[in-house]
Amino acid sequence: MISGSCLCGKVKYEITGEVGDIVHCHCETCRKAHGAAFSSVAAVKDCDFNLSGQASLSSYESSPGKVRHFCSCCGTQVYAKREGTEHLILRLGSLDTDPMSREANHIWVSQKASWYSIINDLPEYQEFE
Repeated sequence: MISGSCLCGKVKYEITGEVGDIVHCHCETCRKAHGAAFSSVAAVKDCDFNLSGQASLSSYESSPGKVRHFCSCCGTQVYAKREGTEHLILRLGSLDTDPMSREANHIWVSQKASWYSIINDLPEYQEFE
């Protein structure tokens, strides 16, 4: 079973299904939300995501129809959810176990941090594809 948690341990989750391909998002919103050069994410079906500690979650609508969920105590970004989808966007930095998934690409490279260089052979997309 794949599992994860926030830094303080108040929010925990288990994934009973597969984790989608890993995508590295370089958009300005992800960079600011994570305080990092990019955010590594993967899709998880809603029905495969079991969350505990939901009372400790806070949320923020970072763009129309997209809500980010994070621990209100330690600030760990756990997942995001877009309206009208049947999956969530898991923030892979919160994983405690191997997601058994692979890196697929970099997106929003058009907004990449100027001080970061991508040094791998993964496909790069200027926006979301």
